[in-house]
Amino acid sequence: MNHFKTFLLMLVLTLLFILVGSAIGGKSGAVYAFIFAGLMNFFAYWFSDKIVLRMYGAHEVSEAEAPELYRVVANLTSKAGMPMPKVYIMENDAPNAFATGRNPEHAAVAVTSGLLRLLSREELEGVIGHELSHIRHRDILVSTIAATLAGAIAMVARMAQWGAFFGVGRSDDEERGGSHFLFTLLFSMIASIAALLIQMAISRSREYLADAGGAHLSHPLSLAKALGKLEMAARRIPMEANPSTAHMFIVNPLRGGGILTLFSTHPPIEERIARLEEMARIGNF
Repeated sequence: MNHFKTFLLMLVLTLLFILVGSAIGGKSGAVYAFIFAGLMNFFAYWFSDKIVLRMYGAHEVSEAEAPELYRVVANLTSKAGMPMPKVYIMENDAPNAFATGRNPEHAAVAVTSGLLRLLSREELEGVIGHELSHIRHRDILVSTIAATLAGAIAMVARMAQWGAFFGVGRSDDEERGGSHFLFTLLFSMIASIAALLIQMAISRSREYLADAGGAHLSHPLSLAKALGKLEMAARRIPMEANPSTAHMFIVNPLRGGGILTLFSTHPPIEERIARLEEMARIGNF
């Protein structure tokens, strides 16, 4: 169901880009914006692992340096039939984890020192299983495509807004009435917000997929208990995280509620735990 949801959201995002490009950006403007956004995200796709690992001061560890963590990653990787990713530790009291890399052959799993102190081995297996599932599902690629489309829509919308302000493409009648200006301004703003909402929804659907994958590799209740602990600890020990990388972490390092949940990269933790508990109840893992 979440695979279908991701496909549907990506389709809507693509159609929105086409609509925005033809309505307010013009075909050439839309194409240039797409190419520019694509180039930026292509760079991020190929080098995001090195960038984000350096950003959070992660250092690679061997089996001798972190035997339990390394063995957990190795065992679950073997169980999943995947190549062994590089293993990193971030010296940070805030308990969290993420996976990165452009494909399973060039992947890394990183956890904070706070997470290692907080979780039991079974709970750690749930977290690592979740991260390996992200790698298996090639979520870096999915998020890059979504970011390319959303970024292109935002750029076309911004071009249209500046064009409206400076009267580009307006006829004399439209200049007197001002209707074209208002339409372009409102439509471009709505399109930008809609694209961001869809991008966030795609990220949330991938989290559900990774939870299910992590539950299959370990146990649903192990991951559910880990998520509960991580969420409570994140409230006590906030993590200084760059918003552009928030979607990578297993629990959202950024705080927000109310309408801000629409722009969240993660589903509500209560819903994630409830789904895992239901998996355990019916034995669907």
